[in-house]
Amino acid sequence: MKALSSLKNRVFLASAFVAVLSIGLGTRFVTTRVSSEAEAELRRDLDAAADLLVEHFASRTETLTLMAWLIADLPKLKAAVATGDAPTVSPIAHEYRERVGSDVMVITDDDKRVLVSIGVDEVSLHDEATYFEKTDAGVLEVVSVPITVGPEPAEQLGVLSLGFFLNDAMARELGALTQSDIILRVNGFAIASTLVEEERAPDEYAAVFRSLGEGGPEAELLRSRVAHLSFLDTFREGLLLSALFGVLLAILLSYAVARTVTRPLRAITETMREMTSTHDLARKIELGGRWIDEDATVLAGAFNRLTDSIARFQREAASKERLSALGRMSTVIAHEIRNPLMIIKASLRSFRRPELADDVREAADDIDHEVVRLNRIVGDVLDFARPLKLDLHPTDLNAVCRKAAEVIVVDDDAPSLELRLDDTLPQVVTDSERLGIALVNILANARDAIEIPSNNGASDIELETRSVGSDKVVILVRDHGAGIAPENLPKIFEPYFTGKRTGTGVGLAITKNIIESLGGTVTATSSPADGTEIRVDLFLAT
Repeated sequence: MKALSSLKNRVFLASAFVAVLSIGLGTRFVTTRVSSEAEAELRRDLDAAADLLVEHFASRTETLTLMAWLIADLPKLKAAVATGDAPTVSPIAHEYRERVGSDVMVITDDDKRVLVSIGVDEVSLHDEATYFEKTDAGVLEVVSVPITVGPEPAEQLGVLSLGFFLNDAMARELGALTQSDIILRVNGFAIASTLVEEERAPDEYAAVFRSLGEGGPEAELLRSRVAHLSFLDTFREGLLLSALFGVLLAILLSYAVARTVTRPLRAITETMREMTSTHDLARKIELGGRWIDEDATVLAGAFNRLTDSIARFQREAASKERLSALGRMSTVIAHEIRNPLMIIKASLRSFRRPELADDVREAADDIDHEVVRLNRIVGDVLDFARPLKLDLHPTDLNAVCRKAAEVIVVDDDAPSLELRLDDTLPQVVTDSERLGIALVNILANARDAIEIPSNNGASDIELETRSVGSDKVVILVRDHGAGIAPENLPKIFEPYFTGKRTGTGVGLAITKNIIESLGGTVTATSSPADGTEIRVDLFLAT
């Protein structure tokens, strides 16, 4: 059981067992199937050979009958038989018997008296028939035809009978034709064979039986299973060697698979132990090697994303805590700054009296301008620090965009702004005043990005609204200014980050706070050559 305590061993043993079992069952199935198919093919070939034998025997009988008719119709034979003299018929009969190669030839006259009998002492005679005759010398296939002369109705001079023994020679002839061993039987007894009955082992041969004619012998065709299926031994040996090779390969591959699975897991567990001991939650899992399991890669990637999320959560938590403390401090500082500013602003009235010098009044105006700017900065800081109170109601988004555009475009020297508003836009449940502030901040940044307004009719700033699907609307603000540096783009929504000399760094931070409080998202893309695009996504009320 100790061997099963390791995941690598369990994976290896399970994989090897499945592979060996699959190969073993596959080998058994293939061997059985091939043996069955070979046996079926042997049976089909044997049936085809038996059908060929029956067809050949029938054709042979027709040929023998035709030969008998041809001999019986010869004038020379008819003339000899008409004499009724056996010595006259005998030499002619011997001549024709040798020509046709029959084992038996019997010629009788019209009184059924045997004139010539060659090859057998006695045989039953018929006028016209094909039949089988059992004699002391063996079983004969006999073809009898009448010997006639004259026109119809012809005069019968006698009967010609040709006989052929069904012996081992014929069995060998039929065996060569069918590529099989042959046993000819009559009434269940073997009369001819191509093999010795005593040499047949049980179940060594596959056999089929066919009748060779009505009242005739029965042929048993045999083929050796050993000879026909001998290739199976070679096949089994080759298959066994292949199976053994497959088992060894499967074991090696199982071990390799086990290592590819467990090695990444070991790396993951070791990293987790180090994280536990060092409390370093930002540690990443690095998987090396050529063959890395995909699932392990997914697991390691998920673990790394989890550590990234933890690290991001820690940064966000620290940032929120820092911003919360900064907000509390900013509120206190803002109140402490605003009171002196009001005193300074009130004191400036005494420097605007007409009797004072012009340079004094100009200085007073400059001081007043800076006091107003400082007061605005204090207001922005207080707006960012205090929690938002939203007043949600159905809002015409296009109307909010037009109003924000009017705030930005105040004179002819301002950058040109083009509105591309979708008139079919549905109403959005939102806080129109807060959303307007956010749009004004975005448009103000776009306006400040335009250093030299275009005078060729092209738009410097584009404000667009459109629907996305059935549940979302989008507001896009594009400017064709200098763009934002790639390293600064992720920071533009952070509090107090600014790329402008006189900026406060809270405008876009307030915008992000407002949009996210309204349940939307705000993102930015920028290219130093093409300008910047701010996208606001708002979801419709459901």
